[in-house]
Amino acid sequence: MANKCVLVISDLHIPYHHKDSFAFLKEVKKVFKPDRVVSIGDSIDSHALSFHEHNPDLPSAGHELAMSREYIKELESVFPDVTEVHSNHSSLVYRRALKYGMPKELIRPYGEFLGTKWKWVDDITLTLSNGQKCFFTHGRGADILKVSQTQAMSTVSGHYHTKFLISYWANSDNLFFGMQCGCLINQKSLAFSYAKNFSTRFILGCGIIIDGIPRLLPMVLNSKGDWIGAVV
Repeated sequence: MANKCVLVISDLHIPYHHKDSFAFLKEVKKVFKPDRVVSIGDSIDSHALSFHEHNPDLPSAGHELAMSREYIKELESVFPDVTEVHSNHSSLVYRRALKYGMPKELIRPYGEFLGTKWKWVDDITLTLSNGQKCFFTHGRGADILKVSQTQAMSTVSGHYHTKFLISYWANSDNLFFGMQCGCLINQKSLAFSYAKNFSTRFILGCGIIIDGIPRLLPMVLNSKGDWIGAVV
């Protein structure tokens, strides 16, 4: 049955992802055996292409892309069939091109410049195995419940690194959920120095939907900042 188990990967920000994030995702795959994988966006960070200040102690745009390709290749060996949703970081090359007046024909497709066969799309709606529709978007609003209500269907999003939650709402016909999936980044990286004074820590993990029921899978770390090696 299609979309019986949907794995949602959010905000890796390669190459500034947590060093154990791939091992964690491999274990999630082993335990749950998803038949559909959706990357909710920001698989790559593209820090050097950002419209904000670029930290000179981080790799240049070329070096960062080369590093990202290697990591994406490794992840593709684990998840060969991924649908990736349009997002603010992963689309930076296109936003830069638009700003400086480059026509679309001059820009290589996302999968091509990353060297992957993953499918890159705008927001996507899937019909889950229970017959209910679910909307996947990178980040249309911090309040996932309002986004879900606007779409009139269950909704999954990423983008907000400190939000790792499932909320429900209902009408007279059905029950709907909104899920925000946290991230899988290394918060100590210089790429996230903007968050060093945040009062809340980024939450690491991913989401999974089994027979239409959402579940959050936190990537639990020990006191040294290493993943504990188990899915809880």
